[in-house]
This record gives sequence, structure tokens and C-alpha cells, in this order.
Amino acid sequence: MKRQSLVRKVYLESTIKKIDKKIKLLGIHCNYDVIDLLNIRLLSCIFLFFVFLIFSKNGYLLGPLSVVIFHYLSEFLILDLPIKKRAKKLEEEAIFFFEVLSLTLESGRNLTLGLTMTSKNIDSELSEEFQKSLNEMKLGKSFPEAITDMKERIPSDTINNALLNIVQASVFGNNILESLNNQLDFLRDKRLLDIKSQIGKLPTKISILSVVFFIPIILLVILAPVFIDFVLK
Repeated sequence: MKRQSLVRKVYLESTIKKIDKKIKLLGIHCNYDVIDLLNIRLLSCIFLFFVFLIFSKNGYLLGPLSVVIFHYLSEFLILDLPIKKRAKKLEEEAIFFFEVLSLTLESGRNLTLGLTMTSKNIDSELSEEFQKSLNEMKLGKSFPEAITDMKERIPSDTINNALLNIVQASVFGNNILESLNNQLDFLRDKRLLDIKSQIGKLPTKISILSVVFFIPIILLVILAPVFIDFVLK
């Protein structure tokens, strides 16, 4: 209770909820606790402030600046960056997962059985998320509730749209295969655009590497004889 009261006195309730939401987006294998995480960040900021204040001549300036930088950088490195990487990974896995699910449904299985068979036969993080939702259904949750809760653990809007369509198909009896195939087409197109974007960035990256590594070497090779002659004279 004390650790919670400390965090709640320092941070707004909206900030705590925002961090908790980000932790959920890291998936079922993430063991972060929102209270512990905020306490560690708070104590680290205080420690960093006093270190600069005591050991630096300009500590009254560097202290607050370092605290602000650490505050946002720690959240980016611990939460935002892993969430972004996870979203990309899940979208790559989703293409194969939904392709297999589509084939399973075409063979005559219902939606729940199709998801169960697909998630058991595919080894991926997305499959594990579906398995967790299916286990929650065995404990009493309805299918829409379990899939809706799953959306809170998925950082990809594209996959969440597919999950929303699955829920609607379950509730209203919509054509899940047609909706699923549309989402698959969108995922493939998005993946193709991402690859094209990465290819388009290659010339810039190569130019930067050339400036940083190759041009100094070439200058060294060209100017080395001149420098040697100057030294010998």
C-alpha cells in the first residue's frame, strides 16, 4: 500500500493508466508491474538529480535537464521501443496465422474450433495470445469479452481491426471468411509497402556509411604519401 500511495501522490491517475496500458501491450510474457516501474523511475530521477547537483559545478542546470532526459528516454527504451518492435513482429506473424485460420474455416470448422486448432499448430507470439484468450473462455468469459481483452495486449491497429471483425462475425453472424481475406490482403499490402520503404532508405544509409567510413580511408590513402614526404623532409 505504501508503494502505491507514493506513486499516486507523485503521478496523475491518467499517467498510471497510460503506463499500465503500455505494459499490457508488451504481451503476456511481460512481468513489469506499473507501481514498481514508476517507483524505480522516480527514485532514479531523484538519485540522478542529486548526483549532478553534488558533483557538478553546473548541477542546478544539469540536474533538472538530466532528470527530464532520463524520464522520457527510459520510457522510450523500456516501453515504447519494445512495443513498436512487437507490433512489427506480430504483423509479420499475423499473415501466416490468418492464412491458416482461413483455410481451417474453409474446411468447415466453426470460429472457436478454428482458432483453437490454428493457435495450437502455429508456434508464434500471436498464437500464444489467442491461446490465452481461449483459456479465459474456458474460465467463464464469453468469446467477445476474451477477444476484446486480447486487443488490449496487441499494439497493432491492423491486427486489432481483424480481431474486431472476428468479434462482429461471432456476434452478428457476418461472413468471417470474406472479412478475414480482406484483412489478409491489407496485411500483405502493408508488408510489401514496408519492404519497399526499407529498400528506398538503402541509398541514404549507404551514402552515410560512405561518408563516415570510406571517404576518410580514401583521403588517408591519397594524402599519406604527401604527409610522409613532408615528415621526411
